Amino acid sequence: MEGTEEPAPSVAVVKEKIVFCWSGGKDSALALHRLQQDPRYEVASLLTTCNAYFQRVSMHGVRISLAQRQARSIGLPLDIVGLSERASNDEYQAKMSDYLLARKKDGVTGMAFGDIFLEDLKQWREANLATIGMRGIFPLWKENTSRLIEEFLSLGFSSITCCVNDAYLGEDSVGRVINKDFIATLPCGVDPCGENGEFHSFAFDGPIFKQPVIFTIGQKVYRPIDGPQPLASSTKGFWFCDLLEC
Repeated sequence: MEGTEEPAPSVAVVKEKIVFCWSGGKDSALALHRLQQDPRYEVASLLTTCNAYFQRVSMHGVRISLAQRQARSIGLPLDIVGLSERASNDEYQAKMSDYLLARKKDGVTGMAFGDIFLEDLKQWREANLATIGMRGIFPLWKENTSRLIEEFLSLGFSSITCCVNDAYLGEDSVGRVINKDFIATLPCGVDPCGENGEFHSFAFDGPIFKQPVIFTIGQKVYRPIDGPQPLASSTKGFWFCDLLEC
């Protein structure tokens, strides 16, 4: 009909296919939530590194079976890279490169992280990714951590501390639900997101989960550092809270 215009053809948006480095903690959960709302990205899978002998998530000490439950509730596959009990950086880099090169063949071009302000860690990640032609994505980078924890709680996320550094926190701080009361009782100088390694967490409910991840709180265990001092000079060890499947 004269005077009418043909509708413009729709243009398909091609999303960048990425892997998300999943620790299972609150920063991971918030960063993943943001990525899932971002039309630029398709999160193809989660990736967790674990102690292959103990079958626990690296640093956090959470049973890998609970990380798998998180992934099932989120609705994404969980890829697991197993590391030896005393894995070196060389072992870590070699196994991660093998994993990522395989994913690159599937069209993955980047890897996302929940890091916030540790510049040396970001540069290290980016340098390692660059060697295999991938890039790093950091949804929370340089944001105010007090506002981030407020956002996390306001969105309806729930998490619990699973590991604390004894240079900052004691036995009474591990196995606690992270809420406003927990944040208010943190000692002066402790980052509200634990970004300096003060504490690690396990996220079990919130907008990325189809249903809560059910668990019970088990034994609290203290693990002294065995070897070179990796963190604060006053760190002697870590308190872990064993989270058990129901």
